[in-house]
Amino acid sequence: MSEENSSRSIAAVERAMDVLLLFGRSGRPDLGVTEIAQELHITKAVVHRILTALRNRDLVLADPVTRRYALGPAAISLGRAYLARTDLRTMAAPELRRLAAQCGETATLSIRRGDTRLYVDQVVPQQELRIEVAIGIPYPLHAGSSSKVVLAFMPEHEIEEYLSRHELEPFTDRTVTDPAKLRKELTVIRRRGYATSTGEREGGSVSAAAPVLGHDGHVVAALSVAGPQTRFKPRMAECVPLLVAAAERISAEFGHRPGTG
Repeated sequence: MSEENSSRSIAAVERAMDVLLLFGRSGRPDLGVTEIAQELHITKAVVHRILTALRNRDLVLADPVTRRYALGPAAISLGRAYLARTDLRTMAAPELRRLAAQCGETATLSIRRGDTRLYVDQVVPQQELRIEVAIGIPYPLHAGSSSKVVLAFMPEHEIEEYLSRHELEPFTDRTVTDPAKLRKELTVIRRRGYATSTGEREGGSVSAAAPVLGHDGHVVAALSVAGPQTRFKPRMAECVPLLVAAAERISAEFGHRPGTG
């Protein structure tokens, strides 16, 4: 193959990749030929050729009625293969280190396991007085910021099922044990995008947590910053935006886009 033909082939592959990536970032379930041509600044004839090639590989599907295109089973398989290879702890580790350094407090990562939540990683700052968590120990979903943020971003029917199965037992005198009050708080958490806790699970500690969301908008994990109440509570407001931004960056690694959940 001549150098000129090779360059043309590479350009054609790059245009095809641009089309596929457009489907991934558009946030729309399907796209028309004109939309693709306008957004990528290529002719409709070129778009038709690319879509035909992608259809032949099941990377896109065409609706015969609307004549619009959507990602096909082969593209979905690629996405699933990527997600299967993602290691949550590895992806979150840089964000945990950054949060611990920025806030001067313990940064943690938690995941849901059934009706419980457990810590899977933490970065502890060089402070004489500090919070350390127990890795791998299950905690209920109604007490503490990490637990509440996981519960808040679960599907509504799963929240109700959880509340129907469990009494909200107190850990401290600050634990929310009234289901109606907890439901209201979960609504606030979903609206603002993070949860806070002042001594709800452990007296004298303060924490804030934000959700890590998957490509489908479902909660994957909780990212949290926690410290002694006397030191961290006055600084929590300045750390929350850093926490939320870190959780959003990890969510983006899982394919989550704002507005999908």
